[in-house]
Amino acid sequence: MLGELAALGAALSWTVSALFYRKALQQAKPVSANIVRLACTGGLLLLLVVAFGKLDSLTSLPSSLAVLSVVSGLVGLGVGDTLYMMSLKTAGVARAVPVTCTYPLFSLLWTAVLEGEEITASVVIGAVAIVFGILLLSRSEHASTTDRSQQRPLYVGIAFALATAILWSISIAMINMAVTQAPELDHALAINTLRTASAAAALLATAPLLDRGLNFARLNKKTMISLVIGGLVALGLGWFFLAYSFIETTESRAVPISSTTPLFSTLAGILLFHEKMTTKGVLGSAIIVLGIFIIFLVR
Repeated sequence: MLGELAALGAALSWTVSALFYRKALQQAKPVSANIVRLACTGGLLLLLVVAFGKLDSLTSLPSSLAVLSVVSGLVGLGVGDTLYMMSLKTAGVARAVPVTCTYPLFSLLWTAVLEGEEITASVVIGAVAIVFGILLLSRSEHASTTDRSQQRPLYVGIAFALATAILWSISIAMINMAVTQAPELDHALAINTLRTASAAAALLATAPLLDRGLNFARLNKKTMISLVIGGLVALGLGWFFLAYSFIETTESRAVPISSTTPLFSTLAGILLFHEKMTTKGVLGSAIIVLGIFIIFLVR
């Protein structure tokens, strides 16, 4: 049960971080935003590792796990998260987030094909229910929102979001392999720190090409603060929760639960922004909760 609760904690963390990203992207380009987010978060995580005396867990990390961590960071945080922010810009939050949150279906494929993990019928049913509920939530927006989205390069944004889901699932599979092979829990923190720092280093090194004019260095203070807070919550807390869930339960159970971010985003919209909930939104939320219930309690 601890593993499933940790996966739920990851979903909650990513919900909170999305609120900060949404605000920051009003002032920043996706690439610039991701560079600032990763660079600041990676630096702070390294400082925390040193401050808490956990540097040994980082330096003693087996080379195979270090490679998995670095590649996972480049694929998921470097490329995947940049595409995610691009999809938010082009397709809008209402359509981009649900599509990116279909990554559990790809994760089920990787765990079955690459890791040989047995996928039970209850996990498949729960995962499909969660994704179906997410899609219902995505169609619960007001007509005015849909009209505006039609004026954007919608299909390009959806393609970005789908690519994000695939890359996230690959990155998560690598993290699962690394964490489950780690000698101690401290190494889970080291793995997350290494993957974040390596992605940050790669983006900073390629910034002159990806972010012409180095726009990331000229973002205003409020935008940077939003990105740093969002990064710490998502990459620090959220990914640690997910890594811990892999220790306590299987990837096939943890990943679908971690994908329920749209449910909490909808609740946040109602409570914080006084958004109205449509019938499809209520039904989608109920189906997501049902999917979580099936994965939690049906063994």
